[in-house]
Amino acid sequence: MEIKTLQVGPLATNCYILCDETEKRCAVIDPGGDADRVATAVEWSGCAPCAILLTHGHNDHTDGVAELRAKWPEVPVYLNHRDQYGDDPRLARLFPPIPGAKDYDEGDTIAVGSLEVSVLATPGHTEGGVTLRCGDALFCGDTLFAGSCGRVDFHGGSMEKIMASLKRLGELEGDLHVLPGHMQASTLERERARNPYLRHAMNG
Repeated sequence: MEIKTLQVGPLATNCYILCDETEKRCAVIDPGGDADRVATAVEWSGCAPCAILLTHGHNDHTDGVAELRAKWPEVPVYLNHRDQYGDDPRLARLFPPIPGAKDYDEGDTIAVGSLEVSVLATPGHTEGGVTLRCGDALFCGDTLFAGSCGRVDFHGGSMEKIMASLKRLGELEGDLHVLPGHMQASTLERERARNPYLRHAMNG
């Protein structure tokens, strides 16, 4: 397993390319912009894209999807149904429509070559927020950050739910790699020790 990270779009969203180097397949996680850069990085990886995986539906995580689908029309896009608002004009700017996106939810798994990506429902930043686990890597979207957590004042946000999601992540066994939607990577041990939001969630 190899993971490549690109910062894309005006909010420097972390887009991840999860590669199975043995079978030469990869998934693109949260292509929030700069689709040409993402596509070039996939090409350089030597792996064929087999899925686009979205941790939630906010535009800074999805804005590159349309261009990538034009390049890769057979590659499926996955987004939890709770973040799919269709053409609702009140929400279309924050949650751009992703026509044809496949739903995934708690307990689902996606194959990326021989790798298995497990879906953990972690709402709170949005209703449909998920964390994607592959081996010892957690792609947390905007649920858990290094030293912080996602904001809850957008549509579908909930402090109660994000605290429950943080507690769930904090209680996972092992010192897993935390790969958030923005800023630097971390580890669960570091966040359990230093992140005030995670500590409150686990001790509350």
